[in-house]
Amino acid sequence: MNRALSTISLALLIAACQPNGGNASVPGDASDHAPFAGIAPDDTIHFTGTEPFWGGETTGERLTYSTPDDPQGTTIAVRRFAGRGGLSLSGAMNGQQFDLTVTTGQCSDGMSDRTYPFVVTLLIGGETRNGCAWTDAKGFTGPENP
Repeated sequence: MNRALSTISLALLIAACQPNGGNASVPGDASDHAPFAGIAPDDTIHFTGTEPFWGGETTGERLTYSTPDDPQGTTIAVRRFAGRGGLSLSGAMNGQQFDLTVTTGQCSDGMSDRTYPFVVTLLIGGETRNGCAWTDAKGFTGPENP
């Protein structure tokens, strides 16, 4: 039951982040049936969020999640799913479901003068967190060290 709710939640989160004028319940362009290809399978995705501060990176089937209390981070196994409107990375951390969605969209962390090419939504346990992401191929704009 929890897995089904997580899957439905991810689909809704991906759909909610799409700027299309079509059917709001269908993520991305409804005429496009190809999986999201905006991030290559071997790209490293870096992500960051505020309130509370969190971040990390993921490559392949491994994801490292860090906080100020755990700066080295916790590494977990994730499954990657490329939907029509973005990616989802799902796993478990400390016995809690961990679902990260990544969608294309201009994003600001509100703390620096950086602009990021991706929006992230993290569902961890029962809590939703929002943030921004970039890859080595599609970096952020703005200062390197704000």
